[in-house]
Amino acid sequence: MAQKVTTTQRRLSSIAVAAEYADVSTRSIRRWISAGLLTGYRVGPRLVKIDLNDLDRIARPIPTAGGNAA
Repeated sequence: MAQKVTTTQRRLSSIAVAAEYADVSTRSIRRWISAGLLTGYRVGPRLVKIDLNDLDRIARPIPTAGGNAA
């Protein structure tokens, strides 16, 4: 029986757009690339793109105190 392979389409955006999407600075995005939290994709000699799906993956929910949302 053949396995079904699902792929998600990359949503490549500039560092500036990715920073706006995550509500952080462009410096944070560059720092996360350097730390290995995000993958940067070089397009041409200078342009770097970020997959917005990667930003979604590194976001973590914050547990509430006592387990109840106010």
